[in-house]
Amino acid sequence: MDDEPEAVELVEFNLKQAGYAVSTAADGAEALQKARAQTPDLIVLDVMLPEMDGFEICQTLRREAATARTPILMLTAKAAEIDRVLGLELGADDYLTKPFSPRELLLRIKKILARGQTEDKPKDQLRFGDLQIDVPRHIASWKGRAIELTATEFKLLTTLAQRAGRVQSRDQLLRDVWEYDSLIDTRTVDTHMRRLREKIGGAAKHLDTVRGVGYRFIE
Repeated sequence: MDDEPEAVELVEFNLKQAGYAVSTAADGAEALQKARAQTPDLIVLDVMLPEMDGFEICQTLRREAATARTPILMLTAKAAEIDRVLGLELGADDYLTKPFSPRELLLRIKKILARGQTEDKPKDQLRFGDLQIDVPRHIASWKGRAIELTATEFKLLTTLAQRAGRVQSRDQLLRDVWEYDSLIDTRTVDTHMRRLREKIGGAAKHLDTVRGVGYRFIE
């Protein structure tokens, strides 16, 4: 979803070449309508869109049940840190700053989609008091009520829970959750942790900040 026809065609061509089914939109209203109607596996969303910008669309999609968990990759020509952080705060899973290579875009998409797939884990069921994590079904619940988490948020919570008691540095979390080879922005971890804490409410007591190092799950 982009406002530049050539950029849309480039992204669409490369995604189709990689085997993905692609639907495009030229403006914010069309992007929102198609996201609601088609419930895609992943949304590539440009910040600079006519009518509604990408930030507003991202926020709207996160509020609606049908798209609350749909992975969102934001594209932006703005390199300012505040814009990247804002996108993550509003619910984006990842971002790319223009100009970017099609290869990098495909790599990011594959990694985001992989977070939502069932993986072999040391434990399938994790329980810490009123917090329960069902790894194969990708469901976390607090006092019996399901918590709406994106695939990235769920993987972050699960990674910390499976390593309960052990401090995880921001760099380690970027490697294990986001699978970044080059560590470009540890603020990504902090922003997702803040969102995760807000979503899980009382269960946030299990998430401990280790100042100057990273985070730890405490039982």
